Amino acid sequence: MFVQINTDNQIKSDAEANDRLEQRVRSKLRRFERRLTHVELHVSDINGSKGGNDKRVSLEVRPTGHEPLAVHADAQRVEDAVNVAADKAARALDHALGRLDDGKRH
Repeated sequence: MFVQINTDNQIKSDAEANDRLEQRVRSKLRRFERRLTHVELHVSDINGSKGGNDKRVSLEVRPTGHEPLAVHADAQRVEDAVNVAADKAARALDHALGRLDDGKRH
């Protein structure tokens, strides 16, 4: 599973910060690792220095042989938004892939 992290110019981005975000995503999606080819994370600051729940994370997961799934989350901190988005992605994958697996059993 390849994880790609993209940030806008308002978000502090360095190798260490990206590694931490990648590890968060990998830990949340670990059980789907063999079924995912690519995970793309887009991190942005919606309203700059004004504050509030302005960190937006868009997370796209690409399961092998299936359409990509995308989820979004907003929070005050990037790490919180990544956690929420990764949880949403896991639920979406459970729903999409679980439904496909159920169909194969019947």
